[in-house]
Amino acid sequence: MNKMYSCGILGLGSSLPQKVLTNSDLEKMVDTTNEWIIKRTGISERRILEENEPAYKLAIDAGKKALDDAGIAPEQLDLIIVATETPDYYTPSTSCIVQDGLKATNAAAFDLNSACSGFIYALTVANQFIQSGYYKYILLIGCEGLSKIVDWKDRNTCVLFGDGAGAAVVGRVEDGYGILATHIGADGSLGRCITAPSTYLSPEDLEARKGENKRVLMMDGGEVFKFAVKVMERGTKEVLERSKIDLDDIELIIPHQANLRILDGAAKRLGISKEKVFSNLHKYGNISSASIPVGLEEAYKSNMFSKGDNLVLVSFGGGLTWASALVKWSK
Repeated sequence: MNKMYSCGILGLGSSLPQKVLTNSDLEKMVDTTNEWIIKRTGISERRILEENEPAYKLAIDAGKKALDDAGIAPEQLDLIIVATETPDYYTPSTSCIVQDGLKATNAAAFDLNSACSGFIYALTVANQFIQSGYYKYILLIGCEGLSKIVDWKDRNTCVLFGDGAGAAVVGRVEDGYGILATHIGADGSLGRCITAPSTYLSPEDLEARKGENKRVLMMDGGEVFKFAVKVMERGTKEVLERSKIDLDDIELIIPHQANLRILDGAAKRLGISKEKVFSNLHKYGNISSASIPVGLEEAYKSNMFSKGDNLVLVSFGGGLTWASALVKWSK
């Protein structure tokens, strides 16, 4: 029988645009107020790409930082996976652009789209490659330029989203550490709750989008809220059960940063204190697939966990999808 290796995170990196868009700025752009946004979402500001600035530059920068943190040279990479729902190009893929930007000449590359769940989906895929011994080092990046597809006249969505990239290098770690369990899921019957059309627009898409630009993101916030709170609890419990670890033995939960009310609702359903749930939502808003790796790096740099601590990563997103991972920190 072939040896199964333990897979863990070796290095982290993130990159965010310099431009800050505050709630006060949004008050001048759309019918809203700072108080309304904070009360409904918990967001105070978000980072936004300049009009002609590509998101892939953030991905390359985050990837470089993660490689430096891991002490891995670009040419040692076997694979690059970029999770994104907002690629700058359909082809070349963002992962191929990153491969060239990093000069990771030995790496295969592909993109993955599970919306906000993308990073954990990618982590689940990478885990199989590392565990089996097929690959030794893989770079995962969540990268989004959501400001490019937001309808800036729709106050229900434009206040939520930001841009950014977060990266992780994964590889072999000592036995008993690293990724202990992952869980991914989807319910396509709820897919119409979040839509961002590409090359096709249905009659329903055209009818719902009143502005000149029809290829903007639209969301049924109420339905997404109910789904999110439920699956955040479900995803967390699923990986705990698979690992036979109690919730009391979890040092920190790092969830997808979408809405503070969702995070508070999930904490309440799990019966844990809000202090155990990481949040940087107020600074960055919802950056989709980038939110968990960006949050993970920020929590690590803030000494919120250390080697041997158990972490839960959990997300939900368009599709609709959800994903979770239990990680025993090995760094």
